[in-house]
Amino acid sequence: MASDPKSVAVSDDVNVIAEDKETKLAPVTSVHGQEKVGAVITTADGGTPTEEDLRTLRRVPDKIPWSIYTIAFIELCERFSYYGTTAVFTNFIQQERPSYSSTGASYDIENGQAGALGMGQRTAFALTTFNSFWQYTMPLFGAWVADSYLGRFRTIGAALMVDILGHIILVISGLPPVIKTANGSLGAFVIGVVFMGIGTGGFKPNVNPLIVEQLDLEKMIVKTLPSGERVVVDPAATASRVYHYFYLFINIGALCGQLSMVYCEHYVGFWLSYTLPTILLCICPLVMLWGRRRYKRVPPQGSVLGRAFRLFFLANKGRWSLNPVKTYRQLHDGTFWESVKPSRFDAAHKPKWMDFNDAWVDEVARGFNACGVFLWYPLFWLCYNQINNNLVSQAATMKVGGVPNDVLTNLNPFALIIMIPLLDIIVYPVLRKLRIIPTPLKRIAIGYYVAAAAMIWACVIQYYIYQKSECGRYANGKVPGTTRKCERVEISMWAQTGSYVLIAFSEIMASITSLEYAHSKAPANMRSMVQSVALFMNAISSAIGFALVPLADDPLLVWNYAVVAILAVIGGTMFWLQFRHLDKQEDELNMLPKGEVGETVARAKFDEDEKSEIKV
Repeated sequence: MASDPKSVAVSDDVNVIAEDKETKLAPVTSVHGQEKVGAVITTADGGTPTEEDLRTLRRVPDKIPWSIYTIAFIELCERFSYYGTTAVFTNFIQQERPSYSSTGASYDIENGQAGALGMGQRTAFALTTFNSFWQYTMPLFGAWVADSYLGRFRTIGAALMVDILGHIILVISGLPPVIKTANGSLGAFVIGVVFMGIGTGGFKPNVNPLIVEQLDLEKMIVKTLPSGERVVVDPAATASRVYHYFYLFINIGALCGQLSMVYCEHYVGFWLSYTLPTILLCICPLVMLWGRRRYKRVPPQGSVLGRAFRLFFLANKGRWSLNPVKTYRQLHDGTFWESVKPSRFDAAHKPKWMDFNDAWVDEVARGFNACGVFLWYPLFWLCYNQINNNLVSQAATMKVGGVPNDVLTNLNPFALIIMIPLLDIIVYPVLRKLRIIPTPLKRIAIGYYVAAAAMIWACVIQYYIYQKSECGRYANGKVPGTTRKCERVEISMWAQTGSYVLIAFSEIMASITSLEYAHSKAPANMRSMVQSVALFMNAISSAIGFALVPLADDPLLVWNYAVVAILAVIGGTMFWLQFRHLDKQEDELNMLPKGEVGETVARAKFDEDEKSEIKV
């Protein structure tokens, strides 16, 4: 009778199971560089998966530490404050203050319209676009401060205080005595937006890396589940799950903030729509104070950004020519980053600033590739940004059915709250069981096309608004040469639902994926900076949006939605054509060794010398 299987360790990563017949093990042989006993090779629990493991084993995420949820709660409060205030920006700027109201409230949603400054749709579009541009430009500064000087935790704390100050100034701009003077209220509003942008700039690029840095696992390992199934625990899948639920918290905050503040705006006034988000934002520093000794905190390592750009410029040296074909070939000959690895230089010719190892060069290369991936994102964000201004204005021309025109924007976070758990609990696990890996770049490409579909939906709705409006292509009510006020068209504003749901799905595919891609591909000491580059693409989109301001009003709104849809299709197509080769290298890029820079290089060399002496 055969004895029980025995486990024989033949290397650090391989555990071989063989039948022991007649008290003798099967002969040990070598297969593809691995030890083999009998016919079965099994990677030990905790070992690095082989190519066979990656091809055949199901991938699963690791457990999520509870501390991550407290950081997600901070993000929830911050997003409540941001989206709660910005949800009423369009009405605050565009619509006129009702003559019977001192606060801007309409009191009667069906027959009235909340407003304050009365500066029109183009001004509203321009100012909300500026707000978006500013909010997503400042993360570059916040990331530099965090990576180089203060670290992520302290930068977030300081940014929250500046953000609270900005919100207080917004409250002042909405007070009844202030909004009576439109110019004074507008001045306070702009100052508040500027301070909010500085605060958001320090918060957004740093909270994303901070939350994933609480995870313990950095490399893929093999694990045997209690059921006996062997799986690959994938940090990329873990980060994807974390960012999906992180985004869920964001949208819970956004939904609660937007939904409640638009009713405050219509029934009480703008001052309350700015005050309640400010109060909730004040909770964030208290949670940060509680977690100061509980969160993992990566210290700043000086300005590694300067080293990264020096490395980039050195790699470009000698590769540029007046002949564009020759330039392209020299930049894409496969040696761009290999030629500037420290091991390629002798002591006499090695630059003094090159105080890092070869692995860090690989990380920097991966980080630059990630930043390149984000370069097409402005065309995606052009579609998304429509829900913050033009779609709100479009709803104001339709039958609202007793609901504020700006409440429909809540369909976006509401759809996200439903779809994110469905994807994480049902769709993605089913795809993993089928060995279908929805890689980040594939998801991003899908996001572009879905966003374009959302804009096509809005384009069709606008076409029918013009067809049914008594004012024709001047459905907003400002017919040239007259003072006529047009009635709302007989189309329910709920017809916009398709646009909001499609945009929500495109966010899951493109926006959430950009967060996890930025984290997984950036060097540890440049994560905030790469995150900020991803966020900065929204700022560039806002700058492009300024060029579309002439289209953002009657009678050209059909063209407005059509143009951004076409641009999204172009962006998605060019994105995939340019970066599909990186999609094939996804696992390889995620498994690169961790680089060392500055003092860590010297420490690693010291440790290696110590080991050598011990062996001798």
